Amino acid sequence: MSAVLAAVFTDHATAEAVRTRLVSDGFPTDRVELTSKTEPGQAGTAPGDDFDEQLANYFQTLFDRAEDRRYANSLTDSVLHGHAAVIVHPRGDVETTRAMEILEAASPIELHDKDLDKQTLEAAAADDETPVLKKVITGE
Repeated sequence: MSAVLAAVFTDHATAEAVRTRLVSDGFPTDRVELTSKTEPGQAGTAPGDDFDEQLANYFQTLFDRAEDRRYANSLTDSVLHGHAAVIVHPRGDVETTRAMEILEAASPIELHDKDLDKQTLEAAAADDETPVLKKVITGE
């Protein structure tokens, strides 16, 4: 099982800024996804006859247990109604904490998680607020 954080934002631009912040903070681009009508992301490659079905299938792969199905349905409905979702696959407590801080700072309208207690111990996120790129450039 893979740990997942899913946050829904009112618009694509806000979600895009959150994704940029996560990547700037050190999250690998393959573990941060954005899904919206503007940018379908991984959902656009999911099986389905139309975008609605692709979205549903994509979010159901992330929230695949019966008790989590309501999250998949909520995420699908949100994106279909013009909102945008940012999906993070954190690894370890540091990444989970940092991702939550970044997601919550942008005031999501929904925030769902799965298997946060079943993660591998790996860290890509920084322990503090200074973006990794700034540390490299300035030597901080």
